[in-house]
Amino acid sequence: MLFMVRMDVLLPIDMPTAQAEEIKAREKAYAQALQRDGRWRHLWRIVGEYANVSIFDVPSNDELHTLLSGLPLFPYMRIHVTPLATHPSAIGSTV
Repeated sequence: MLFMVRMDVLLPIDMPTAQAEEIKAREKAYAQALQRDGRWRHLWRIVGEYANVSIFDVPSNDELHTLLSGLPLFPYMRIHVTPLATHPSAIGSTV
């Protein structure tokens, strides 16, 4: 199943820099592992915002929820999930 996920990061302004950097380093490692195993298919940042749009390919809603809630930045995110389906006018693979 394909899902488009928008993630807006909202770190507290009073979070110590060292703590924020440590969380971001863990986030990067986690995201890259999911990209390598094919479940996090695409990752784009949104220009001018601390946000991204991503495409996930997972077998279920539950697995997506587990992956997203495992993100180190999850407690500091606003997340919007959109399930996707192939468009009948699409030519070839769209992902």
